[in-house]
Amino acid sequence: MKERTEHAPGFVMLWPFPVTGPGFRLWNIMLRIFSHYFPLHVLQRIGLDFLLLVTVVVASSAFHENENGIIFRGLFPSAIGFAVVMMLVNFSFGLYQPVDEDSPRTAFARFVLSAVFCLPVAYGMMSLLPWAGFASLSMRVQIFILVLVVLLLRVLINRSQASSLFAPKILVIGTGEDALEIERILRHPEQGKIGVSGFFPVNGAEHAVEAEKIVSGASLTDAVKRLKIDEIIVAVRERRGGALPLRELLECRLAGVRITDLSSFHERVRRQVRLDSLHASWLIFGEGFQQALSRVFVKRVFDLVFASGLLILASPVMIVAAFLILYGDHGPIFFRQERVGLGGQVFRIIKFRCTQVVFGENGGSSGISVDNEQLTKIGRIIRELRIDGLPQLFNVILGDMSLVGPCPEHPYFVDRLAREIPFYGIRHCVKPGLTGWARVRRRQCDDGSIDAAIERLQYDLYYVKNHTLVLDTLVLLETVHVLLINKGTQ
Repeated sequence: MKERTEHAPGFVMLWPFPVTGPGFRLWNIMLRIFSHYFPLHVLQRIGLDFLLLVTVVVASSAFHENENGIIFRGLFPSAIGFAVVMMLVNFSFGLYQPVDEDSPRTAFARFVLSAVFCLPVAYGMMSLLPWAGFASLSMRVQIFILVLVVLLLRVLINRSQASSLFAPKILVIGTGEDALEIERILRHPEQGKIGVSGFFPVNGAEHAVEAEKIVSGASLTDAVKRLKIDEIIVAVRERRGGALPLRELLECRLAGVRITDLSSFHERVRRQVRLDSLHASWLIFGEGFQQALSRVFVKRVFDLVFASGLLILASPVMIVAAFLILYGDHGPIFFRQERVGLGGQVFRIIKFRCTQVVFGENGGSSGISVDNEQLTKIGRIIRELRIDGLPQLFNVILGDMSLVGPCPEHPYFVDRLAREIPFYGIRHCVKPGLTGWARVRRRQCDDGSIDAAIERLQYDLYYVKNHTLVLDTLVLLETVHVLLINKGTQ
């Protein structure tokens, strides 16, 4: 068994190599960066693209000299900036997310769409960077070809069965439905198709997993040593009456094997806080759920800067939409409706009117799901283009909303859901957002059911617990991806 040691906060063991730095912490198959979990196989792909872009850009540029015969000294930093921008664009198009269900035709369309957007960005970057003065036509062509090759590799690899280079060996304690779900989640392409080494049974538990995968005839410590296990996931909810081998779990823990419960597993891998394995003490004594003044200040500055910039960029589209609604549908341009915000306070949200009947202030639909027969001709176009929510940028500037946060709900639905769903009020510890973690993670339409509300809440709880500027930026990038491929909820 590999020897492992614990370290002080800020130091992590990036198996099998140590890495230092504030804000980093490794959890085997996921790397925690500033409170958010990133799959290692995704980081490996990003790192590979970064090295490829920087190396080829520097190599192709090193042969070109400026008019003074001296190679540009700022080439390497410029190549890094170019690579970072290209990777951000690729991330926005979802090229680092597994999509092995795509057909070859869909994959080709994804490649073409990415290329159409990336090549102008690459050209603009080369024009802005200091190397523009000596970059020849052949150098630009070489870099364009490189960008296309990287895009093609991303599309092809994302459709393959590639897995993480540092996949850990995992033993699951339990053989029931929870254990089976853990195996299914780990085998998903998003997690790098990680296999489970075995399932260790507990007394009196039902067997939902395949019999040949159950580890029998050995103690827990012997099974861990024989299978060379890196992590144990406890998939047992009932822990009283000697259901768990606590002494052996402690021995494994002291030997350096990571022990993970269901709540932590779902937070780390699914990046949601599951209600069915959640209890109040975990919320009270666990990490996260911090609302420090510094974080509030940084988030507010971030919202003001980006909302103002987006409002300026979107103003031509908003003016055209307002004109079409006013003169095409012959009615009010905006509709305002009460929503629940930070601390349960009610505010009035602003959106473009898309329906025949303007919603009342104190009742009716939440505006999330509207019968298509109520949509006006202009409203249907605006809804399809997903620009009906652009006026909410004014709510962000006024401080009622944030760019990223839970979806703002109508007071009627909040009251009903708070009575039926435990911990529902926690989502109001942060401001609601134009977009959010739940919106970019859920790929199916919202049917208005309690189950759908519970799933949204589990993602909202993850955001409230781990929200940082890094997670906000990630959500905004994924929002671009969702809008481009026309997926997700309205």
